[in-house]
Amino acid sequence: MPDKKEKNDRSGIQVISRAAAILRLLKETQSGLSLGKIADQVDLPRSTVQRITRALAEEKFVISDANGGGLRLGPEISALAGAAQYNIVEHCRLLLTELTQKTGETTDLASMRGIGMVFLDQVPGTHRLTTVSKVGEVFPLTTTANGKACLAALDKATAVKLIKNEWDRNGVETDIADLFRELDTVRETGLAYDHDEHSLGVSAIGFCFRDWGGELHAISVPVPSSRYSKQKTVIEAALKETAANIQSTFD
Repeated sequence: MPDKKEKNDRSGIQVISRAAAILRLLKETQSGLSLGKIADQVDLPRSTVQRITRALAEEKFVISDANGGGLRLGPEISALAGAAQYNIVEHCRLLLTELTQKTGETTDLASMRGIGMVFLDQVPGTHRLTTVSKVGEVFPLTTTANGKACLAALDKATAVKLIKNEWDRNGVETDIADLFRELDTVRETGLAYDHDEHSLGVSAIGFCFRDWGGELHAISVPVPSSRYSKQKTVIEAALKETAANIQSTFD
């Protein structure tokens, strides 16, 4: 029979797992959730959820929504996310630099944050005509190479929700089946493409990966469309090599 220490260890691990499930659930809502709704969605007794969220609130991992919408993620989560973002930028900086050296083109690192792609870092290309994006800028999911790469890594239900949300906000009326056929190809090849879709005159190729915590990020190479055809094969080969290198790091 397990001794008291082993039972306590198992109990502690279970509490951490349940707390993580609650935090992941709150990550998906912007308006907050009541204790009852949290309990229903994580399949735990309301009393258990109340004890866990009380402890999380003491550490500022969750807070009460100011508009009475229940509980939502707290400021300490943002602080941890900022630290994680810094780490992923530092971790990928050398890979971005090497990718730019191989292609001569600008290389971007972006992270999937809710309903868009947030640019975290960029290494400028060496050509006279280069593409530049502002770090911190948020780009859409359905018309960018990095966004499509991340959409292809999601389950279909989640991808559909994000796609329809983006299209509804922007008044887009397109057959979603066409996009899903494109995402199927992304999953098969590992690369996603933007052919003048987000910005006229700029094309891009990219791939996505998950970090240690399972968060989705993407590395992409935007290039002026005027030299895209000439550079395409070189960029694809360099991206596949980078993808293999980064995957081995996070596996």
